[in-house]
Amino acid sequence: MDKLKRLYNYLKKNNKKKILFLTTSNRWSGDKELPKSSIIADELVKKLGTGTIINVSKLKIFPCEGNVSTKRGNTCGLKEAMLKDKEKNPTGHIRCWASVNNKSDELYKVANAIFEADIIIFFGSVRWGKMNSIYAELIERLTWLENRHATLGESNLLKDKECGIVAVGHNWNGENVIKLEKEVFKFFGFKTPEQLSFNWQWTNNKTDESKQGYLESFGDFLKEFNFVETLNEAVIRFKEWIKK
Repeated sequence: MDKLKRLYNYLKKNNKKKILFLTTSNRWSGDKELPKSSIIADELVKKLGTGTIINVSKLKIFPCEGNVSTKRGNTCGLKEAMLKDKEKNPTGHIRCWASVNNKSDELYKVANAIFEADIIIFFGSVRWGKMNSIYAELIERLTWLENRHATLGESNLLKDKECGIVAVGHNWNGENVIKLEKEVFKFFGFKTPEQLSFNWQWTNNKTDESKQGYLESFGDFLKEFNFVETLNEAVIRFKEWIKK
């Protein structure tokens, strides 16, 4: 696929930089199958020989508390909201009330990885015409990064970082999802090169909800991206499942 090659080539040229992949699509904990978007991230790391993947769906991240719109005004990202645990917040940049109020919250793992990275790419699934709930929750919980410079007038911690998104869906609205999320990244203060984002969607027929279509889409996805090793592994697992 041309857009994947474009992404790969861009990352290959910048392989001296720190590359972070944040995967947000999920499966049941007992299911060994990787979601399609996570397969793309996994294959890129294999082929690039560099890059860090964080599976956000495995982290315990509490919901955003909505501190942007309280009766006290916008209190998101205030200095008073700084996470005081030096191990979790070595830079002192993490200022999120939900991190302060929930001791088991693991947003700090994502935030610190973003601070260290030069290029950040989010991977996830399109569900009901928008990004999946894990991705949405993560973006909401990172609002203090945008609020820091947009509302509080402080420095933009993301101004030198590049950001993109890879979204995988079945039949509806994928291209619009990419446009929207790239606009969100710009609000956050990221740079958004075209090469870092793309959408894969099995069909443009939004009414195609057939069982056969969902069965065919996975194989077509693997073939289109030429993920031969992954396809072979999937065939082996399918044959073993049939024998049971």
